[in-house]
This record gives sequence, structure tokens and C-alpha cells, in this order.
Amino acid sequence: MRLVFLLVLFLSNGILRSQNADIDWLQATNVHRNQNLDPTLSAITNSASVVSMICPASVFGFGFITKDSLIKRKGFYIVGSMAISASTTLAMKYSINRDRPFKTYNFIDKQTDGGTPSFPSGHTSNAFATATAMTFAFPKWYVAAPAFAWASAVGYSRMHLGVHYPSDVIVGAAVGAGSAWLGHWLNQRLFQGKRIHEKLPQFFH
Repeated sequence: MRLVFLLVLFLSNGILRSQNADIDWLQATNVHRNQNLDPTLSAITNSASVVSMICPASVFGFGFITKDSLIKRKGFYIVGSMAISASTTLAMKYSINRDRPFKTYNFIDKQTDGGTPSFPSGHTSNAFATATAMTFAFPKWYVAAPAFAWASAVGYSRMHLGVHYPSDVIVGAAVGAGSAWLGHWLNQRLFQGKRIHEKLPQFFH
């Protein structure tokens, strides 16, 4: 856990120092964007919270309907990963307290809401926590491929719509994926007994 936190801090420090590259990349993505894509990417950015609630709720619901304790445990794991991601993201946001790009640069065209501090991107961390946790819980290509495609689209949408720097998105993705990995590791430690381990082959491998 300490190693993950230190790696994220190291990555954050290096990226925040590259401000010129950060704003150049954002300007290319936002100012020179294809505005016809604005409605689609607004819908994608708004899907972050909805999909992240639907995924664990669906897993829980299926587990209760089928009375499958393994499926219900996967639902708890997904929720736990999202909770780790959200708490880490909020702690970093208010510790670093970086202004949103549209507040610093008047040429950035803000197209959606952005209220809390900018770094890291909460939408992106939430999306990648969901995608990574779903992939750990259900390790199939037809789960992983659409999950990470959606999470990447959420991250891109935050830049396209002018509310996050690229570095916010990159670190947000790292926080989300790292939180799901940490949740996976904690579950391995918690359920490391042979009897439970044998019952959860896909969950832990």
C-alpha cells in the first residue's frame, strides 16, 4: 500500500512540473477539438457516476437473486475498490489544490461542470477503479475490453470538455487502477485460506 501511494506521489510530482507540455496538450485537445463531438463526450463524461453505480449494483443484485455468495463478495470488492479510489482522489485534490485549467487559462473552453480542485480527475479515477475491479472480478476479454475503452473515453472527455489537464487524467487513471489492485490484494490476504481460495479461482487469479 505504501509503495502504491509513493509511486502515485512520485508520478504526480513529475507530471505537475511539466506544466508547459500539459497545457499544450490540453489546448490541442480542447481549443482545437471537433465540436460536433461535444454532445457525445458530454454524455460519456456524465456516464461515469451512473455506470460506476450500475456495475456493483448489478453484481449485488445477481448475487442475491441467485443466492451466490461468490458473486455478492465480488460486489463488495468492487464497492471497496471504488471507496479506496474516491477517498484517495479527494485527499489528493485538497492536499495539492490545483486550480482547474479554465480558471488559469482564459482560452480554455469549459463545456461541463468542474467544481472541486483539478488534480487528479475524479471522473477518471472512478471510471478506472470500476473498469479494473470489474476485470479482476470477471477476468474475461469481453469484460475488460469494453470496460477499459469506456474508462479511457471518460478520461479523454474530461480534457475535450476543458475541465482537466492531461496530467489530472493520467494520475486519475493510475489512482483508480491502483485502488482496484489494492482492493484485490486485500481480498487475497483476507480470503487466503485454502477452502475459500479454491472457491474463488477467477476472483483471485
